[in-house]
Amino acid sequence: MSDKDVKSIFKVLFHNQGQIYEVYARNIYQSELYGFVEIEDYTFGNRSQMLIDPSEDRLRAEFEGVQRSFIPMHAIVRIDEVEKEGVAKITDSKGEKVTPFPMPVPKD
Repeated sequence: MSDKDVKSIFKVLFHNQGQIYEVYARNIYQSELYGFVEIEDYTFGNRSQMLIDPSEDRLRAEFEGVQRSFIPMHAIVRIDEVEKEGVAKITDSKGEKVTPFPMPVPKD
């Protein structure tokens, strides 16, 4: 198997309703919709494992059937290209030292 046959895996952390979602996906793009990042081809852990993380199971259910997500750029905390998939999870953003990038207030 050559290097170009190996598909990249990306870890994406983003804010969603007061929580930080950590998901893994194979494709990340800058969207044609201004100010959005597209996430495609989500990957989740193997269901045959004996222990199932409840937050990963919740994410799996939430993104089941989703072909592509459009995440606002200001909600993205971090995107990493990783060697292998980790455990997707949801954490509370209370007490985190990560602040979303401020957006200008639109004027009428």
